[in-house]
Amino acid sequence: MDQNLRQRVLEQVRAEIISGQSGPGTMYSVPSLAVSLGVSTTPVREALLELSRNGLIDPVRNRGFKVVEPSLSELRNLFDLREVLEVHAARLVAARPKRDLRVHYPLADAIARAVENEDVKGYLEADRRFHRAFTAEAKNELLTETVMGLRDKMRLYGISSRAGFERQKGSVAEHYQLLDLTTAGEAEAVADLLRRHIRSWEPIFVEALSRSRRDGIRQPIVR
Repeated sequence: MDQNLRQRVLEQVRAEIISGQSGPGTMYSVPSLAVSLGVSTTPVREALLELSRNGLIDPVRNRGFKVVEPSLSELRNLFDLREVLEVHAARLVAARPKRDLRVHYPLADAIARAVENEDVKGYLEADRRFHRAFTAEAKNELLTETVMGLRDKMRLYGISSRAGFERQKGSVAEHYQLLDLTTAGEAEAVADLLRRHIRSWEPIFVEALSRSRRDGIRQPIVR
């Protein structure tokens, strides 16, 4: 049970941080967060420690965990690494002699539903499940975990903006196209599509992060 609670806490806090809802300087208190979520402190502490290991928050003695301020150079580096590794994984999947990706279409459906409902948290979770499952088809566990680790470090500032919502809508068809092209073994077409799929978010995130830093936006302590 604690494992399920830990995952629930992890997904919620990660979504708050990477979407920019909890900005740099936001403090997460283990006891306060546990009370607000109606769970014990153990799964909350374990979830926050994992996010700390991923570099999203830093422990602050006797206070809790503080959301780390990202940099534009870090964001651009993450895009560079994601493109290299995710495109490589996609090529491996497309090159496999036996590819049955039918099981992944419901994951693309979940993304479409989240976009239709303007559910950003649902979109983030569904998109993460889709890309983990898709990358895992390369049958390289280390590659999958590295890709997901990079995705989890990326701040998706601006995802709730008008441009962010439009990009979410545009991404819906791309998830289906990735599956169709990969099933057909069109490795280079898959690589080109995935490269655009990743990089099209870059100007949105960069602009939102730059604006946040210019305005000096800080979020209050989470109680």
